[in-house]
Amino acid sequence: MVENVHWFVGIDWATHSHRVCLLNAEGGRLGEREFAHGGADLVELRDWLLEKTKAAPAQVAVAIEMPHGPVVEMLLEHGFLVFAINPKQLDRFRDRFTVAGAKDDSRDALVLGDSLRTDRKAFRQLALDDPAVIRLREWSRLLDELQQERTRLSNRLRQQFWRYYPQAAELADDVAEDWFLSLWQKVPTPAAAAKASEKTIARILKEHRIRRVDAATVLQTLRKTALFVAPGTTEAACVHIRSLVARMRLVNQQIKQADAALDGLCDSLAAQGEENSSGQSYEQRDVAILRSWPGIGRIVLATLLTEAAQPLRA
Repeated sequence: MVENVHWFVGIDWATHSHRVCLLNAEGGRLGEREFAHGGADLVELRDWLLEKTKAAPAQVAVAIEMPHGPVVEMLLEHGFLVFAINPKQLDRFRDRFTVAGAKDDSRDALVLGDSLRTDRKAFRQLALDDPAVIRLREWSRLLDELQQERTRLSNRLRQQFWRYYPQAAELADDVAEDWFLSLWQKVPTPAAAAKASEKTIARILKEHRIRRVDAATVLQTLRKTALFVAPGTTEAACVHIRSLVARMRLVNQQIKQADAALDGLCDSLAAQGEENSSGQSYEQRDVAILRSWPGIGRIVLATLLTEAAQPLRA
């Protein structure tokens, strides 16, 4: 199918508009236009390519740096052959045309199209992913963002404890855990710890099923000799921590939702394959194979299925 290509297109994509250069099989430039980023404009891009080439979409090969997004999805959906290339590789091809480092959209579109014509092996052919894989990729990336946000909030929380209540941070390696946030809300200061009852602490530990530490140990730790701080420091730190706690609880909840979504989507892909083993898609077979590997957890599984879908398919 790829061998029947007679037309080559380079698209220098951008946020607001895309520069498009059309070449024939000999490298002659047949047209160049800029299309805005919008539904009607991308339809116009499709129609322009078909009108200029008078060819079937499968005879038109398109080169672009971005391996996903509306432009790629529109072209693939209409049967065009779409190829992606790493921007660093494209820099090397750009040297064939100029040594200048200045950005030039028109030249970049030409370099993309002509490089695809002469060095197709350097490009990676793209294909539409299964809808479940697209959702899985989004949840996987969202989970990564949430975990990074959780780490940032945890570091800020530890910094506030360092100011006035360092003994509290000794109780947990992960100060963003829900049980520890509940504990702080009950005993937010050394003064509150001095008045707290063992029964109150035990209730918090029981609610969160914490067995690695008991109430007596918690109180003993919290009642260690307090730091001497300037008047107002404790109150100021507590104001900051209350804000952090609210955000951490939300992030913890969203991480649980993301974990459940990843498990559900992977289970769905695997179930589809079991129901129709004779017509399994690549993704369905990959779920079963990858899950059989020792040590594969939900995050690694989702990452391999989404970010490495093309290599796995090959």
